[in-house]
Parts: sequence; structure tokens; C-alpha cells
Amino acid sequence: MSNQIVVLGTQWGDEGKGKIVDLLTERADAVVRFQGGHNAGHTIVVDRQKVVLHLIPSGILRSEVRCFIGNGVVVSPEALLDEVTHLNNLGVAVDSRLRVSGLCPVIFPYHVAIDIAREDSLGKNAIGTTGRGIGPAYEDKVARRGLRVADLLNPNECRPKIEAVAEYYSFLLEKYYGQEGVNAGSLIERYLDYGIRLSSMVTDVSLELSQMVRDGKSIIFEGAQGTLLDIDHGTYPFVTSSNTTAAAAGVGSGVAPNIFDSIVGITKCYTTRVGSGPFPTELDDDVGAELASKGNEFGATTGRPRRCGWFDAVAVKHACRLSGVTSLCITKLDVLDRLSDLYICTNYRLGEETIDSFPNSTSQFAKCTPCYEKLSGWSSSTAGLREWENLPKNAVRYLNRISELLEVPIDIVSTGADREDTIIRQHPIS
Repeated sequence: MSNQIVVLGTQWGDEGKGKIVDLLTERADAVVRFQGGHNAGHTIVVDRQKVVLHLIPSGILRSEVRCFIGNGVVVSPEALLDEVTHLNNLGVAVDSRLRVSGLCPVIFPYHVAIDIAREDSLGKNAIGTTGRGIGPAYEDKVARRGLRVADLLNPNECRPKIEAVAEYYSFLLEKYYGQEGVNAGSLIERYLDYGIRLSSMVTDVSLELSQMVRDGKSIIFEGAQGTLLDIDHGTYPFVTSSNTTAAAAGVGSGVAPNIFDSIVGITKCYTTRVGSGPFPTELDDDVGAELASKGNEFGATTGRPRRCGWFDAVAVKHACRLSGVTSLCITKLDVLDRLSDLYICTNYRLGEETIDSFPNSTSQFAKCTPCYEKLSGWSSSTAGLREWENLPKNAVRYLNRISELLEVPIDIVSTGADREDTIIRQHPIS
């Protein structure tokens, strides 16, 4: 029996999606990235060896799994080729199993330059982007001036396109931001070379995936950033530049939306976010520092420290509703092992009103204060546990309360960084 499942984050990213996708691919034939770019950082630990992926799907460590980068992903050819080389050096065969959609927008150095210049100009009001040119590349896609991966394979069409866009960005960088302009000539030669090196991987991803579905294969569609960073439904403007909900899986990979069998929401058992933006349950105390230290809360892509706080059931329930999440995976349970008291945000206080839904306005969200429900901790180790029955009673109560509040069953619990440190109550792939 085939299964087509979407795996996505239900918070502000960094929920541990990479580990879970890698784990689930034991029963999958392919993994597809459908949005984001190399601003993502998916960390996988297998037999204590850590691998950090940015563009390449998290199924790449399984030799029998095919990997696809869908059209919804913005691609930095340099970053992608560096990642391929790194994996090859680790003994992971990539070239024969990785396919890239020719429709993927291409990230150029001028996108990076604009991204950084904008953040610098905003000062304390900066959004907190990774500075990798993701947003400007998506802007060019919508403005219909961007180049796609397929363009790099055609020198006669590629040259004039790069020259035209480089002229535009040179004007913007020099006249508005006071920065150095763009040397179109050097860009053209470098990106045509990238095209040659990528040519064997470029394909019609939509067509190949559709054939796999017809052949009864199982496919995992892997999200990058978390739901609360969605460009439409997240805490705008402190969001990423793509749609991160399950609805984007079809658009970003070229498959019909009626093929999906289940949506797995990855949820950290506390809350973190990187960058700016409101965060009601944030902890600026010793507990927050404990979560950050025990959870090793530093961005896999940028190394930036993550802000930490208590679990926010209102925000995660909002994320589950947006994507139609059918099952939950709770990660980093072991990080809570040493805490005697735990708190779950069940409602917000907004002015004189108590609300149980996520505000539609970021300015309102910034004014929300959390209403907490207190639970007892378990003060014993859950690290590495692989059976639900072995969990401490208070850990089970904590997990069951989360499931009750979100109205979604918990099928998977991660108790450590390694692939095998996982409790699977029900596997999403039959």
C-alpha cells in the first residue's frame, strides 16, 4: 500500500523535522522538499554522526530512497553543489538519487546583497532573516524577472536575462543602499558553469512524482520552516518568504492535492523561535536558559541562539488547523527531564479578554500574555527511551494533555537526537 504524507513543523521551525523525515524514510521510496531554500537546517544523527542538510531532502542518508527538490524551493546552485560535495565526501551517493526541478527559482549573489542591505537598514526593526537571499529570490519569482534552474542550461537565453536583472539590482544597490553594484559578466560565466554541473540532476519533478504515485510508491513531502513562519498565516512580517503549510506541498512539488493520505505535525515539547517577532511564552530566566542549554538551541544554519519558552497550545492548535494535521510527533521530550514544574499555555489574555484562538493580527499577538496550566515534571531520564510504556507517568500525563488540547493524537515521541531514540506508537506509512 502506498502512502503520500506531508511532514511539517507546527511552531516557528527547528522542531526536529529532519530527524523524523529521516526516520520515516525506512518505509518510503522518495522524499520531496517543496518550499524554502538553504535557510533551512535539518540535523540528522545516525550512530552518533551528525549531518546537517540545508537544501537536500532528509531521505538522502537512506541509499534506496530517491530525493527531489520541487519547484517551490529557491535554489542557490553554489550551496547545493557544496552540499552534494560534502555528502559525497561522507560516502553518501547523491548524484544518482537527487533530482531538481527545472522550475526552481535561482538565488544569485545580488539577492544576498539586497537581503543583507535591507536588514542593516532596518536596524533594531530588522526581521531577522538568515541573509541568504531567500526573500529577494521569491520576490523576483513573483515579479516575473527571476531566472529558473532550467535557464542555466541554455546559455543563449541565460545571458540576456542575467544582464537585465543585474542592471536592475546594480541600480538598487548603488543608488538606494549605497552598496557596490553587480558584475554581470562574472556572474554569467559562473552560473553557466553551475548549469553544466547541475544538468544531470535537472528534471520534470512533477512528472516523475506523478508516475511514482501511479506506481504505488510511498512519498514523504518535507517542509522546511515551521507553520508560524508562513508568509500568509504566520506572524507577519516576522516570517519566511514561502508558504509552509501542508497546502503548499502540492503547489511546491507539482502534484495534485488529493493524493495526500496524512499530515504529520512535528512539535517540540516546549517552544523556540529564531529572529525577531512576538513570542508570548518566552522565558527570560533560568528555566529558559536551561531549555536552551539542554536542548542545544542554536540554529543549524546560522548558529544563532534560539529564544525558548513554554509550550504554546494555542499557537500549535492554530498550526494544526491550518494544515489539517492528522498525527503529532513530539520532539525533545528529554529536555524537560530535570524540571520539577511544567507549564502549558492554554489561552491568551488580550486586554480584558481571555481568548483561545490565535489572533489574526501580529500587533494583537504581540500584546497577548499567556494563561498557563501547571503540570508536575517527572524528574527522571527519558533520554533514549523507545517504548511508550517505559515513560514516567508524569511524562505520559504531559503528552496526553498536549494531545487533548490540540485534539490530535500523538503517534511519535522523540527522546534524543539519534535516529533510533524514538517511540513510534503508530507509523504514518502503512
